[in-house]
Amino acid sequence: MTVAASGASPWAGVFDRVPELLASHVQISFAALALGIALSVPLTVVAHRNRWFASTILGLASFVQTIPSLALLALFFPLLVGLSTIFGDWIRPLGFLPALLALTLYALLPILRNALTGLASVDPAALQAADGMGMTRLQKLWFVEFPLALPTIVAGIRTAAVWTIGAATLATTIGQPSLGDLIFAGLQTQNWPLVLVGCGVSAALALSVDAAIGLAVWGLENRWRWLAGTMLGLVGLVMVAALVPLMKAEHDTVVIGAKGFSEQYILSRLIGRRLEAAGYSVAYRDNLGSGVVFGALSSGDVDISVDYAGTLWTNELKRSDTIPRAAMLAEIGRWTARESGARVIGGLGFENAYAFAVRGETATRYGLASLADLARVSPQLTLGTDPEFLERPEWRSVRSAYGMRFKGTRSLNPSFMYDALASNQADVITAYTSDGRVAADGLVILSDPEQAIPGYDALLMVNEEMLADAELIAALQPLIGAIAVEDMRTANYSVDRTADKASPAAAAAWLDARIAR
Repeated sequence: MTVAASGASPWAGVFDRVPELLASHVQISFAALALGIALSVPLTVVAHRNRWFASTILGLASFVQTIPSLALLALFFPLLVGLSTIFGDWIRPLGFLPALLALTLYALLPILRNALTGLASVDPAALQAADGMGMTRLQKLWFVEFPLALPTIVAGIRTAAVWTIGAATLATTIGQPSLGDLIFAGLQTQNWPLVLVGCGVSAALALSVDAAIGLAVWGLENRWRWLAGTMLGLVGLVMVAALVPLMKAEHDTVVIGAKGFSEQYILSRLIGRRLEAAGYSVAYRDNLGSGVVFGALSSGDVDISVDYAGTLWTNELKRSDTIPRAAMLAEIGRWTARESGARVIGGLGFENAYAFAVRGETATRYGLASLADLARVSPQLTLGTDPEFLERPEWRSVRSAYGMRFKGTRSLNPSFMYDALASNQADVITAYTSDGRVAADGLVILSDPEQAIPGYDALLMVNEEMLADAELIAALQPLIGAIAVEDMRTANYSVDRTADKASPAAAAAWLDARIAR
């Protein structure tokens, strides 16, 4: 029982989404750059005359640069969720707005720094001549200082443009489509053509903009004003176009959110197939952070998603106890109805729980069958895990229940955990029970006699407003309880395997056919 590979070149279909994602990438990058320039003008005017303000604003802009891009993007999501409860639906916590705000902050430093440096380096003789002509301070600034400082100012915009275009790939994690969609999906599924195309097109865009602005700077410095004007005009036209968001009729489109791993890609496409067959238009928001998906669903930025009972239990309900699965699901259903804008339609029929896995030879060498056995030898072993697990309550529960003390830990992309285990760079990994690579690689899953890890039933969830659409709910209802864990493993492995990969859409079609049987 396998998902048939297409037999096509691994490059087949790789470029299909490039035009759409490139347009979105240009939109968010240039909108952030334009807003950064607009904010920098008044800040520069004030800072040029006030040293204290100049040092303060440059210090704040420099501080922003010390914050990792991914963290800054993520921090805007909860902030905007809070504001949306006050100001209403015109503040959208997911997608364009948080990405715009975060990238604008990143663009400010090089623009401000170069603008102030350029103004400070204006020849005093030019200023004296302006004074002799009777110019006011404001006239000197606009007609003498800014024109003379323009090459340095434009060089700062050039740096900001390249930084912003590169950082925009990370906007994928908060629901803003970009070329990062290709990069993140490719890394997760080890589809290297996707990664190469995403990186290559993003780099080509950055280099093109850098070259255009570079020519403008050269033209200003060498008095080729027609060249500078042409290049700046081209960049300006793109910038103006980017200020107008892509006006898609999303009110007529069902938005399906997915986290950043293969199973989520497959399930979102499976849901999409069902809805399209029922006549709905569908859009996907892939690679969302685990903590972002539920908030987006509750706020209505996403209409449908698949989440896991254990994730909701620990992250949203803030529970660290372990109770029977049926009782857990009932409590999650009551809590979501009472405390959030999300609703549980039902379980899909399988569980995708965290599980500690080792190679067969490691299990034999150390006599490992359970987590209690693992705890005994853990000081001799290295744990490989996804970046999220070590901060989750499940890890604290496992450490408390079994006294785990590993020699070392390595945080890895989920796909690379299996490579680390195969290459002996990790001795134990936190695998997922519905992952087909567990069986394919002959791994041994260690039992959890203390039940420290809660159940992870896959739950189909919708925003509460979707409940009023009886046709939509009817289209989704056949998925409840219909997916066997063995079929989910097969579908997952078809996407994750090294050779003859299937696309998430192909795996979803195969899974759909299995359900229909």
